[in-house]
Amino acid sequence: MRQHGKLEYGGRAADTAVPLRTCVGCRVSTVKSELLRLVLVEDHVTPDLQGRLPGRGASLHPSLRCLDLAERRRAFPRAFRVPGPLDVSRVREHLEKECDMSCRTPD
Repeated sequence: MRQHGKLEYGGRAADTAVPLRTCVGCRVSTVKSELLRLVLVEDHVTPDLQGRLPGRGASLHPSLRCLDLAERRRAFPRAFRVPGPLDVSRVREHLEKECDMSCRTPD
């Protein structure tokens, strides 16, 4: 008798499975591709645009609102499992630049 694996029998098909992550700001679980991966480089929280930097990652919606929530909740030290406050200026600069580019009205 042939044994059935989880994806072959009763589970979801492999091509429909999508990885989910939780935003550290708003705590909403979303598809990984819609979130910005952040990593810790020294004491600076840094955007990982290609998703290839080493180390523990944290996910955040690419919005200043979620960044503010994460800072207010002190979510970054918890997510990266390090003590003390962390510098999020690189993330803020990236999000402000991204908003400037996408929020412009066509001339």
